[in-house]
Amino acid sequence: MKLMNMTRPVAVLTAAALTLGLAACGKQESEAASSPETATPETSTEESAADPYAYLADFDYSSVFDENGYVTGVTASDYITLPDDLGLSLSDEANTVTDEDVANYINDNILVNYTTTNQVTDRAAADGDTVNIDFVGSVDGEEFDGGSAEGYDLTLGSGSFINDFEDQIVGHMPGETFDVNVTFPDDYQATDLAGKDAVFSTTLNYISETVTPELTDDFVKENLSENLGLNDVVPLNSYISDMLLFSQQTNELYSQLSSTLSVQGDAPAALAKYFEDYYLESPYLYAQMYGMSLDEFLQANGYDSAAAYLETSRQYIDGAIQQTLIMQALAEK
Repeated sequence: MKLMNMTRPVAVLTAAALTLGLAACGKQESEAASSPETATPETSTEESAADPYAYLADFDYSSVFDENGYVTGVTASDYITLPDDLGLSLSDEANTVTDEDVANYINDNILVNYTTTNQVTDRAAADGDTVNIDFVGSVDGEEFDGGSAEGYDLTLGSGSFINDFEDQIVGHMPGETFDVNVTFPDDYQATDLAGKDAVFSTTLNYISETVTPELTDDFVKENLSENLGLNDVVPLNSYISDMLLFSQQTNELYSQLSSTLSVQGDAPAALAKYFEDYYLESPYLYAQMYGMSLDEFLQANGYDSAAAYLETSRQYIDGAIQQTLIMQALAEK
C-alpha cells in the first residue's frame, strides 16, 4: 500500500529535472515501505565487470576539457562557421547586476546549504508546516500492510497523502495522539483498500522549522575560506556579482548566435560521448542507491532502457554540444 500520491516522470526536460523526479519517487517509496538494499563500495569485481555503466560512478566533469576550458584536441571553428561581422550586442539588462540579485543568489545557493532544523513543540501545527509524525492505519479495526510509519516528515498542504489526511493534523499540538479518518478513493492503486474508510492513529512528534544562518564575515570565513579563498562579506558579494554578470552576458550572446548557427557535420565523438555520460550519471547514481541496474531503474520510471532514455534526451544532448562548440568558436575568434 502506498499512502502517498505517486507520480512518474512523463518527459525529459533536463538531466536535473529527471534527477529531482526520480529522487522524489525513490524517497516516497522508501518512506512508505522497506528500502531496497543499497549498493555499497564492497560490490564484487564480478558484478562491476558485468555492469556496462560502472564507469559512471567516477564520471569526471572536466574530462574532455583542457586547462583553458576548450575541448581537448578540438578546433570549434571546424564545426561552427561564425560570420565575419557577428553583430553582437549586450542589453542593459545583461550588463546589470543589482544588490538584490546578489543577495537572492547567496540566499538560494549558498546559505540554503547551511540551514539547520529546530524541533518546535510549543505551538499548534499550521498549514505549510513540516511535521514529524508516527501513524498506524487500520480498516475495520485491522492494521494493513504499508499503512504505518514512524518519524515521517510531512509538509502539510503538500498533497503528498490522500485527501483530508494532512488537513486533520492542522491545529494539533506536538505530543498529541489523535485519529485521522479518511476514505480511500474508488480508483486507489491498492484495490483491496479502494473505496474503504480507514483510521490512522497519529502522533504529532514535533514541527520542523528551518533556520537559515545570517550572512556575516565570520560565516564567510568559516565556511567559504578554504574553497573560495574569501574571508568576509564584501569580496563574496563582489565574486557573486562578477559571476552573475558573466553568466548573463554569456547567455545573451549565446541566444543571439544559436538562432543562426548550427554544428556542421558530425560532432566530435569524445564530446558527444561526454554529454551522453553526463545525462546518464545522475540516474545511474540513483540506481546504485536503490540496488538496481541503470536499465532497471529507468524501466521503473517509464523508459525501456538507458539507450531509450538517451534517445528521449537527444535534443538536450545535441543542444549542449552545440552550445559548447559555439562558445568555443566565439572564444577562438
